Amino acid sequence: MQQSAMASPSRAIAFKCSPSLAFSSKTRMDSKPRTLQNPFSSSTSGAAPREARTGDTAEASITLQEWQGWGTTSPVPALVTKIVQDLKVLEKDIDAQMSFGGSGGKLQGDFKVQEDRKHRKTYKALGDSEQKIQFFSARQIACRLLGSRGYLCQKCWLPLEDCMCSRVVQCPLWPRMRFWLYMHPKDFLRQNNTGKLLWQVFGTEAATLCLFGIAEQEEIMWDAFKLAGKSNVWCLYPNKNAVLTSVQDVFGQESSADLEGPYTKINEDRTLNFILIDGTWNNSVAIFRRLKDQAKLVWGGEDFPCISLATGASAMHKLRPQPSLDRTCTAAAAIGLLSELHVIPEFRSHGFDKQAEVVEDALVVLLEALTNRRLRMGRSISRKVRHTSDFC
Repeated sequence: MQQSAMASPSRAIAFKCSPSLAFSSKTRMDSKPRTLQNPFSSSTSGAAPREARTGDTAEASITLQEWQGWGTTSPVPALVTKIVQDLKVLEKDIDAQMSFGGSGGKLQGDFKVQEDRKHRKTYKALGDSEQKIQFFSARQIACRLLGSRGYLCQKCWLPLEDCMCSRVVQCPLWPRMRFWLYMHPKDFLRQNNTGKLLWQVFGTEAATLCLFGIAEQEEIMWDAFKLAGKSNVWCLYPNKNAVLTSVQDVFGQESSADLEGPYTKINEDRTLNFILIDGTWNNSVAIFRRLKDQAKLVWGGEDFPCISLATGASAMHKLRPQPSLDRTCTAAAAIGLLSELHVIPEFRSHGFDKQAEVVEDALVVLLEALTNRRLRMGRSISRKVRHTSDFC
């Protein structure tokens, strides 16, 4: 997700962008639906689709290797496994093959009609809102996993023929810092998602994915927060209902004339945890509310520590528009944080400026890969904001 640009003397983040990225007014329909493919197939989208082998036990499950190959560090979520199994059972029961098409691994054809009826009935029968959230998230993820097998690269989430992994430079993050990508399930495996760049660059231990509504991953994240303590956890989110706090307010020594400034209070043995909410602005409201509710249970109180950045719109605004030009993408928010931390005297020796530059370069690589794909397929690279339903 994204940060609002606040009035601040700090500089906005400038992005490098190739001058050759011209805009096209032509738009075509999405590619033809694709059927379930082998998890590690090297076929491209130009290859003929194949039908799923319903009797193949290996294809009927998500292995730990496959699950963690997409950028996760947790065990395979139990509910995701169950939904995948239910989909395979339904496939046999109605004698209709699963096929996928469009963005996000969406089900297509007759199977979609039958599955849609079944999952809506299941959703409505669930007893409480927490069960509904978990079911919604697990179903979204299960469909995206099955629909992306053999189609998307597991590392960069782009179609295999557009893989950008060889162009992304890896870089270690300061060991006492950790990013948490708290991602909405509708952004999972989304090609133009930018949060994925953080674990591509820094690794999954330094930039950890946590999917909204996936209990196993949320438990891992909150266990880390409990260990670190509330004073070492911040969310990069422009919380309008609280006093706006900048990086300088939290870590700058200018805020205190003695040695009791905000940063000096931090236990040097603990990791600084920064949460990046990764989803549309509409979905971010639900994600942040979930953070606040859990924080109240763990630490008490109504407030959740938030930091607002001075970043402006990123280059990705061309392909994934924000509600306004003063809002930016997840990767740009991380770049902004690293850049603002670098100007704090206590942090200048940690190489945050170099780390920010590597993420910025990766963002440019992603923008160019997405742009080239759209131009090759005759699609417009000037996107309009679309409003879609979040119903499961």
